Amino acid sequence: MKTDIEIAQEAVMEPIANVAERLGLTEDSLELYGKYKAKISDAYLKSIENNPMGKLILITAINPTPAGEGKTTVSTGLGQAFGRLNKKAVLALREPSLGPCFGIKGGAAGGGYSQVVPMEDLNLHFTGDFHAITSANNLLAALLDNHIQQGNELQIDTRQVVWKRCLDMNDRVLRNVVVGLGNKTDGVVREDHFVITVASEIMAVLCLAEDMEDLKKRLARIIVAYDMNGKPVTARDLNAVGAMAALLKDAMLPNMVQTLEHTPVLVHGGPFANIAHGCNSVRATKTALKMADYCITEAGFGADLGAEKFFDIKCRLSGLKPDAVVLVATVRALKYNGGVAKANLNEKNMEALEKGIANLEKHIENLQKYGVPVVVTLNSFITDTKEELAFVEDFCHERNCEFALCEVWEKGGEGGISLAKKVLETLEQKESLFTPLYKDELPLKEKIETVAREIYGAKGVNFAPAALKQLQKLTDLGFGKLPVCMAKTQYSLSDDPVLLGRPDNFEINVREVYVSAGAGFVVVLTGAVMTMPGLPGKPAAFSIDVNKDGQITGLF
Repeated sequence: MKTDIEIAQEAVMEPIANVAERLGLTEDSLELYGKYKAKISDAYLKSIENNPMGKLILITAINPTPAGEGKTTVSTGLGQAFGRLNKKAVLALREPSLGPCFGIKGGAAGGGYSQVVPMEDLNLHFTGDFHAITSANNLLAALLDNHIQQGNELQIDTRQVVWKRCLDMNDRVLRNVVVGLGNKTDGVVREDHFVITVASEIMAVLCLAEDMEDLKKRLARIIVAYDMNGKPVTARDLNAVGAMAALLKDAMLPNMVQTLEHTPVLVHGGPFANIAHGCNSVRATKTALKMADYCITEAGFGADLGAEKFFDIKCRLSGLKPDAVVLVATVRALKYNGGVAKANLNEKNMEALEKGIANLEKHIENLQKYGVPVVVTLNSFITDTKEELAFVEDFCHERNCEFALCEVWEKGGEGGISLAKKVLETLEQKESLFTPLYKDELPLKEKIETVAREIYGAKGVNFAPAALKQLQKLTDLGFGKLPVCMAKTQYSLSDDPVLLGRPDNFEINVREVYVSAGAGFVVVLTGAVMTMPGLPGKPAAFSIDVNKDGQITGLF
């Protein structure tokens, strides 16, 4: 059996200009990064502003397990299947982070015969967007510390600096550091912190900004610290906005690549869904909607994180209205949720499946709360039995959602035709009555409690005293109407990663709250979730190499 990278390297890609041409783009509409990657020009983006919007399809999943679910694989395969049905579709996906690539998760370009290519480029440096975001973030940090060093005219309280440096790598030793050690000219000594680039507010800002003007407004609002009187100090106060925008100018342009079957893909932005809002850029999504009749996009991790944030943050702030949602699961993952060890998932186990399907059930219920038609798809494995598949299908029909089997890993677009037809049928027959989970006017504390109760199934929320103080402070500063961005483990509906299936009788523990004023949401840290992940005992980096001919191996 060929590996994902072997399949990708054997693929015959089309020049990206040819892929774009089928959507009506000329070479003048592209900024080429070699033969197979391009950014879409500002001029083209302006030219389609008044185009009608296509249908918006969200791909989400059950809680991730070591068994794998295949959200990006299904997204890619569905896009390819639309092409086989002569439907004009464009994928709008997230850029992968280097952290997981070299850590435990691996790459994020799909799998099997439903991949986005060039796979190695996508998973590594791509077009430099993440480097630009990292640079803009750290420029702001440098300007902040320089301001303190040069006399601290703004009277910044060094004990209340909230802006953190970032790096696109899992590196736990950078979570808590001391800066400014050495001579007097080396800066003011203070405690500092790093987050991974995908958790940076700059990432969120870039992904939510409509255009350069909106980007600069959002950058200006970023709170970097508080002064001696407790008042916010912003990026605008530090005169940082223009230089940061200059670094982000090219990163604002959506990137175009292709699938193995030459379906066009816009890959742009990639905030983590467990510690940020988990969606690709608004700009890329809206561009895809105006370029094609169907836009297929995805949100990170399980629906309790990615889909909730897609609906309650991205759609709320951008005006997007999803027309349908595809919920991805596997029989293997459902059995894992039912208590089966990873090594035994190939064995038929109806008892475990019946128990573990409660996780799928909760996600179906959650998605239906938003008024969007739901299609459940099983990303099939050769070890799945007819009895197991039939059980899941009947379970879905009983809960008023559509069902289709997906075989895109093995068969590419052909294996997604059944799912594509079911999605098209759903779009034609079922109206989306999308509405967010809560209203803007609801107090922040109640927004958090609403998500915990309605989406996670918690019986309540425990707020640390510091978190309650922060909520009050943010409300007093005028941020009470913002949506909340929950930072929570992706492995469980609860904030405890070991509670699988559909846990009950638990509480969500909120330890810290802060505002991302530029992005336009309030971040809520729960449980032990970290904004700077660490590497595992055997990082994926151990398996990655490049041979004398420049061919990369081990990147999956």
